[in-house]
Amino acid sequence: MSVSDCSLAELLIVACSEAWRGNGEVVATGIGPVPRLGAGLAKLTHTPQLMMTDGEAFLVEEPVPIGPRGYDDRKAAGYLPFSRFFDSAVWTGRRHAMVTPTQIDSFGQTNLSYLGGTYQQPKTQMLGARGFPGNSIYHINSMFVPFHSKRTFVEGEVDMVSSAGYNPARRIPGGNYSGIDLRVIVTNLCVMDFGGRDNAIRVVSLHPGVTIDQVRAATAFDLQVDGDLPTTPLPTEEQLAIIARLDPHNQRATVIKDNPPAITKESVA
Repeated sequence: MSVSDCSLAELLIVACSEAWRGNGEVVATGIGPVPRLGAGLAKLTHTPQLMMTDGEAFLVEEPVPIGPRGYDDRKAAGYLPFSRFFDSAVWTGRRHAMVTPTQIDSFGQTNLSYLGGTYQQPKTQMLGARGFPGNSIYHINSMFVPFHSKRTFVEGEVDMVSSAGYNPARRIPGGNYSGIDLRVIVTNLCVMDFGGRDNAIRVVSLHPGVTIDQVRAATAFDLQVDGDLPTTPLPTEEQLAIIARLDPHNQRATVIKDNPPAITKESVA
């Protein structure tokens, strides 16, 4: 498998695409440029059965490139108003979304609502819980975090639980929690999943040049690790070409700042 030099953004796009591997015929929803490019890459490579929208009200045969484009520069497969999208994909479990919460705790509970203070008088008001409560119990979810820090991966619980996770302290006897299905977290330092004890967050790979001590120093809770950690795979030449086609204006470079400037074959040898 031929590997070329790549940017950190391209490495993260490929890592995000793996979240949808083998999902089959579900709607892949990537919120933000990197997750959206990851979903498109997944459809065009390892999981062609994925369904995608144009971000508005149409299903598309081909992922729509991000950035400026003509309104009709897409291959629409059919009209999909929100009511039908909700009925056919969201609440029936036929969707896998990748989102970027403001806070995440060790059991995958997230916060998108407010920081500090109280519910009645928050210190910082954000978007509100939006669709997070329902989405977190109806279909698969993964997460993308462009800057791994203790401000995002917080100690204890998030300031407001906007979406459900695996926290055993929140479980009510007799409750049905089978709809909670959290898969992957991709950050600028590593890839994590929920395979730890009691479905806690676990590190599964480190990006080139990153150590587990760096990841732990940027996380406010104890991270679980099983054995030696592999290095997150670099993109192939084919993957890089697809990413360039889906992002013709190179918006990925403005979203993720490289540190170091590039990942090369030599840097991971």
